[in-house]
Amino acid sequence: MNEIMNKIIAIEREQERRKRSDELARYNRGKRVHKKQMAFHKCKKRNRWVFGGNRSGKTECGAVEAVWLARGVHPYRRNKPEVFGWVVSLTAQVQRDVAQKKILRYLRSDWIEDIVMTSGRKDSPETGVIDQIIVKNAFGGKSVIGFKSCDQGRERFQGSSLDFVWFDEEPPKDIYDECAMRVFDRRGDIFGTMTPLKGLTFVYEEIYLNRRKNPEIWYEFMEWADNPYLPKREIKLLESTLDERTKESRRYGRFCTREGLVYPEFDEGVHVIAPFSVPEEWQCGISVDPGLKNPLSAHWYAVDYDGNIYVVAEHYAAGRDIDYHAEAIKRISQKLGWKTDSKGRVSALIDSAAGQRTLACQKSVSELFAERGILVNPRVNKDVFSGVAQVKSFLNPKNGLPDLRIFSCCTEMIREFKSYFWGENDSPVKRDDHAMDELRYFLMTRPRAAEKLKSEVSEITKDKDRLIRRLRRTRV
Repeated sequence: MNEIMNKIIAIEREQERRKRSDELARYNRGKRVHKKQMAFHKCKKRNRWVFGGNRSGKTECGAVEAVWLARGVHPYRRNKPEVFGWVVSLTAQVQRDVAQKKILRYLRSDWIEDIVMTSGRKDSPETGVIDQIIVKNAFGGKSVIGFKSCDQGRERFQGSSLDFVWFDEEPPKDIYDECAMRVFDRRGDIFGTMTPLKGLTFVYEEIYLNRRKNPEIWYEFMEWADNPYLPKREIKLLESTLDERTKESRRYGRFCTREGLVYPEFDEGVHVIAPFSVPEEWQCGISVDPGLKNPLSAHWYAVDYDGNIYVVAEHYAAGRDIDYHAEAIKRISQKLGWKTDSKGRVSALIDSAAGQRTLACQKSVSELFAERGILVNPRVNKDVFSGVAQVKSFLNPKNGLPDLRIFSCCTEMIREFKSYFWGENDSPVKRDDHAMDELRYFLMTRPRAAEKLKSEVSEITKDKDRLIRRLRRTRV
């Protein structure tokens, strides 16, 4: 009996020891939960990125994701009995000090079948550089976590077929492209955790702006305040050591240039919402920035009873003629049930240049649109300084004024918000600004709140409307 009791006590002690050393079991458990880390893990997209400031918790979630996949215990994904993945760092030294250290923290020793070292001893892997870790998969198989560094060159990334690649910090484009090929046949995952310190690189273009409109791309920004384990006192101390430009990347994880964004107030998590059916009385106007070779941008705007503005639909196309654009505008207007005059024509604001005639054409753009059932008004206020200030006032939630919300289907306007930078002489750069221009035209008309029918105006109805609008302003 004593022998049995001793064995039971020994087992309980071993279980307690493992529990104390099991960092994975304690990850985001208890009262303090890093909500953005969990959003990353729960996302089902195959190309996920966290743009985070230093010490925001971005590397932590990358390491846990890799260990969950290798162990076959991911709580939000279909698990496999054998997984092969890479952890990619900038250099071997950075690998040892950052990503490798995090992986070993979350990988319990009894889960490790073997370690293959590039340098150092496998009985002390944290002091050397690891080539591969053979992991015991919960389904009985063996998984492999391989380590690569970008300074090895693209050729060292060829050949393998992978289930995942984790980029710890931004890789060179040729290595990113090579790794994308490695996960292709297994329909594997790419995920990256990085602080954007290199400016407007390919990650900015292909991931953040998503110019190719890849439906599998997802990203999240992560800053110090998002990390519940970072003391507020330390945040204040760190913040005091940084200038404003450095703070954008080091604290908030934002992409930045020397000039800076025109609308840093724009936040996809706040200003972009899921589309909903807009009441007819909210319909306010269409605004157009014309273009033939360059894109023509047109958006449909609604204003609710409180003066909040919604961008509800979009037409954005380059290299097309007036006939194409006019038909597109009429088609979208018909689909929305947009208001028309007695002759079935829709009205719109347009850049004042559209009212001018040239030697190349005897009719102005305004006249050409009018002939095709689009009554455009070129009398718009084009003052850039006042227009930018007006847009900022609608984006700023703290000023007590009405808000601006953009339906998630208006992808080109959202992209322009994210890529609209200041240039010289306090003027925005004239590139990718077509939606930004016609947004200013509309807001500078000082659109008025929609009017309710008197019979509908009751305190209960008003309260219900406010509640509905709050519920609709959820993130897409």
